[in-house]
Amino acid sequence: MDIGHKIKQLRVQKGLTLEELASRSELTKGFLSQLERNLTSPSITTLDDILEALGTSLSEFFREETEETPVFQKKDFFVDEREGYTVNWIVPNTQKNEMEPVLVEIEQGGTSFEVNPHSGEEFGYVVEGSVVLVLGEERYTVRKGETFYLTGKYFHYLINEKKTTAKVLWISTPPLF
Repeated sequence: MDIGHKIKQLRVQKGLTLEELASRSELTKGFLSQLERNLTSPSITTLDDILEALGTSLSEFFREETEETPVFQKKDFFVDEREGYTVNWIVPNTQKNEMEPVLVEIEQGGTSFEVNPHSGEEFGYVVEGSVVLVLGEERYTVRKGETFYLTGKYFHYLINEKKTTAKVLWISTPPLF
């Protein structure tokens, strides 16, 4: 991490001159100038004083900002093979997001994971094959190219009663898979 550059960015964002930051942090303008050009390094205590003068903290300053990636490749997927079905997490680390898409592959005669009642919503799109959506006491057949949309009010799961593997893009909000 380029500490000097980051301090300068914060100072400029706050609209402060080197003199104003020096006054607020009780350091010299020369020291801060050298620090911003990475000609010197601050002690933790000095850095803490500078960051306090800039209205932030050590933890905020060193928090790594991860670059958001909008596109994921098959190598990024996490595959979890279970008895009767496979879950493909097609977007990494979705537990931090507001929705969670998975690609569920259900073998012939297989059953998906069971979803207990929750406060969110779910959407499914049958990519291949056909499934039966068991929603509480009700059963609905959902074929290739068809969708389902439901609230999480009821216990539910999918069954594949056909002789081929079914693939369902299943999206939940909030994440629960």
